[in-house]
Amino acid sequence: MLAKRIIACLDVRNGQVVKGINFEGLRSAGDPSALARRYNDEGIDELVILDVTATLESRRALADTIRAVSSELFIPLAVGGGIRTEDDAAAAVEAGADKVSLNTAALANPALITTLANRYGSQAVVVAIDAKRDGSGYAVFARSGQAAANRDAVEWARQAEASGAGEILLTSIDRDGTKAGFDCEMTAAVSRAVSIPVIASGGAGGLDHFVDVFTAGCADAALAASIFHYAETSVHSLKSHLQQHGIPVRMAP
Repeated sequence: MLAKRIIACLDVRNGQVVKGINFEGLRSAGDPSALARRYNDEGIDELVILDVTATLESRRALADTIRAVSSELFIPLAVGGGIRTEDDAAAAVEAGADKVSLNTAALANPALITTLANRYGSQAVVVAIDAKRDGSGYAVFARSGQAAANRDAVEWARQAEASGAGEILLTSIDRDGTKAGFDCEMTAAVSRAVSIPVIASGGAGGLDHFVDVFTAGCADAALAASIFHYAETSVHSLKSHLQQHGIPVRMAP
């Protein structure tokens, strides 16, 4: 079995890391470069920067922040927020991103997924899906959770894969920032529908939540923010806990 990945997420606004609950009530969580350095040293597997207001403000992700963070890292860096065109993606890659994450732009123009996959390879293209439970399905939202996309998360994940996406970053809006645990049902439904890796996001609050999402949720990777930013647990403690439960992870030397 492939090692499961632990990913830290830096939600950035105005050059500072922020965190909220259910995509609202953002509060400061520190300097992105300092957090990136800490996570790199602690043995995180990957880092994601999401410029949380770039799409709402119709601008590109902040290149200066990307450069500052990438200079601290020896691990893959994914960047999302405000990537609407091929030029936007190129600017993020030139600033130091290894992967780009598309959300609203991919929903509006799935061909952009294909264009970027052809240019950089599928492994560099992540499609982020923000979804809420809706009856027996999962409704997709765009524009940082502000606008219903009239898509089902499972079907949209299948289409994203067919268009060339190399990974799905699946966030439960219902669980975001609540620390109530990942939505394992939704994660499993999407994971079983596609053959590319699925990153679970939204709700991490304790070590066992990661065990749950890697087993019941069938996730390939799990992303968290608050639990790491506020030092509620360490990357090493989490990975040791996963190992004890038979879940393969990469341990720092």
